[in-house]
Amino acid sequence: MHLSRRRLLYGSAGVAVATMAGCSTDGESSSLSGFTGIAMPTQTSDRWVIEGGFLEQQLQEAGYKTILQYGDDDPELQITQIRSMVDQGVEFLIIGAIDNRSLGEILATAKNRGVTIISYDRLILDTPDVDYYASFDNYEVGVLQAKHILDRLGVQEEGVEGPFNIELFSGSLDDSNSQYFFQGALDTLERYTYSGVIAIPSNETEQEVTSTERWSGAVAMDRMTRLLEDHYEDRELHAVLAPYDGISRGVVYALEDFGLAPGTDEFPVVTGQDAEALSVQFIRDEKGQSQTVFKDTRDLAAVASGMVKSIVNGNDPEVNDLGTYNNGFKFVPSYLLQPVNIDQSNWEEELVGSEYLTVEDVDNAVEPQEF
Repeated sequence: MHLSRRRLLYGSAGVAVATMAGCSTDGESSSLSGFTGIAMPTQTSDRWVIEGGFLEQQLQEAGYKTILQYGDDDPELQITQIRSMVDQGVEFLIIGAIDNRSLGEILATAKNRGVTIISYDRLILDTPDVDYYASFDNYEVGVLQAKHILDRLGVQEEGVEGPFNIELFSGSLDDSNSQYFFQGALDTLERYTYSGVIAIPSNETEQEVTSTERWSGAVAMDRMTRLLEDHYEDRELHAVLAPYDGISRGVVYALEDFGLAPGTDEFPVVTGQDAEALSVQFIRDEKGQSQTVFKDTRDLAAVASGMVKSIVNGNDPEVNDLGTYNNGFKFVPSYLLQPVNIDQSNWEEELVGSEYLTVEDVDNAVEPQEF
């Protein structure tokens, strides 16, 4: 069983530090007021609530007027919200897209009115009107998740032959980040699937069949239940590559329903992303998930708000990647931050030590009503 290899990263100029022209020329005074519309996708994930509030705080502290709205995972609602922001005269849009292919028409309207458009974490596709992209190295997220699986299974230790059975989950198809997470993981696992050390009994290795609509944990739970019933009645499952904490917990609940007990040797390795408080609780207390990827969204919010501040001050925003993120029309000038692997050994140092979470946040975290 071999993974198909699809190249999703374009060009080789991926880490060229550079600046790109914004709405004004470096050093010139600007007449912009900094009025910014912030369109976030959902409030069902902790990270978006944190980021929306931090973006608003950063911009308001700089003296700029803001509008912050959440799209409730409804693409049409988000379009309506963005249209309202444009009608109210925003000069900047910071957008965490719900459906990254649905915004072309409203962004064309915004661009015709002189709005600078910053794609936030999720690259907006199929439009020439995105000016900048602020995100993390999303390919590296998948690498970290796959490396955690390899390390926990001891795959790279001398004399280990396998095969180890794993299953793959990817994110929502309407989120362009999903392909980068997934490809980073596939590329990291590839040599071991070719050698037979790792097997994928379901043969479900393509992004479409492994995808999880709207990143839903309930959808992931249903798929994991099917995989277990179809392929694991008489074989052991060693690991599940899950790209996001909500999906990870859905996987854990399905594994528990199948009769596997977290914290025991037979329970599979389960990865994640976003360092949600409940998943950190799972990691700390050995309740099924053993890893997540921390993307300090305060830093990302600071990057995006800093882009606005630079342009208002008559300067060009700093970017550090010119050749990775092609949205179908162009390589979008990007600033990428580095993600951090989190497991039981470092969650407190990295998350509590940085004041991203408190121990009380982790202690008191509960599952949303999705399940």
